[in-house]
Amino acid sequence: MSLITEMIEFGKNGNKVPAYLARPDDDKQHPGVIVIQEWWGLNEHIKDVTRRVAEQGYVAISPDLYRGDVAEEPDDARKLMMDMEREDALNDIEACVNYLLEQDAIVPKSIGVMGFCMGGALSAWMSTKDNVGVCVIFYGNFRTDDMESAVQQVHAPFLGIFGEADAGIPLEGVKHLEDTLVKHGKTHEINIYPNAPHAFFNDTRQSYREDHAKDAWTKTLAWFDKYLK
Repeated sequence: MSLITEMIEFGKNGNKVPAYLARPDDDKQHPGVIVIQEWWGLNEHIKDVTRRVAEQGYVAISPDLYRGDVAEEPDDARKLMMDMEREDALNDIEACVNYLLEQDAIVPKSIGVMGFCMGGALSAWMSTKDNVGVCVIFYGNFRTDDMESAVQQVHAPFLGIFGEADAGIPLEGVKHLEDTLVKHGKTHEINIYPNAPHAFFNDTRQSYREDHAKDAWTKTLAWFDKYLK
């Protein structure tokens, strides 16, 4: 599929959000999906994922939460993440939701959100927001002390993708998430890939696990197809 890709900027009240946009090169209407970065920033991997989403018939957008900064080393990524306020990041993502909803080409008027690592946690929080119709999280989670109140607010169908060998997202936390989603009757599916480390979807890193990544991608598209299109 031929795509149009570009960096754009939008926002209100002095908060201009830069973002990478990928959309089918046609005059048709499409659903909208937001792709949320890992702690590295809006790098070429996240742009590639955004294009891959668009190739499936979506208007896809990834906000630049670090305003141009991209880390290569974990220490730099950690600093960028720690310097970022969660509420500011959620405001940026909500600005993306509103931007997409304002476009005549976006149908339905309900947006999908997916994110990785840090972006997975932000995607989880976006499942509690109005006008978010579906949520996919790759190895992210609510904080344990937020779990009960956060899950009560979830309204978007919630797909979780996790690695069994992820030292950063312990299995007990994933189990707590799943149990709480069940307790509150939320539409969800939790997938745990055996022996998969953190960031197993990222094909630019040694953590990449091709078979698991392909299966997770298939599940993600099926989730969007079921609850968004």
